[in-house]
Amino acid sequence: MEEKIMVREDGKRNFALRESSGDESSVFSGNTPRQAALKAARRLDPASSEDAADPTEIKLREKGTDKVHIYEGWAWHEQAPDDKPDWMPDEITEANVSKQGIEHLDE
Repeated sequence: MEEKIMVREDGKRNFALRESSGDESSVFSGNTPRQAALKAARRLDPASSEDAADPTEIKLREKGTDKVHIYEGWAWHEQAPDDKPDWMPDEITEANVSKQGIEHLDE
């Protein structure tokens, strides 16, 4: 069976955020699964600092495939840089992820 990966004209791929129930509530795009996972991690409840953040499991299914990329992700608040643009708030949400592996769906 040949897999057809859905790649947009701009080179980005779409990844659906999978809940534990199997529901796919949001779609994040990125050139790599890690880029999409970082976007998803920024939506987590941010801790006061990176050291205080608790990792949360993030599962992203690549659209058009049965591949589920599994990450541990965490987010925290941080002061914006001094050279920030005017539209950026003084406090921003940063995130990090750590890849745990890949699963294949049996659907």
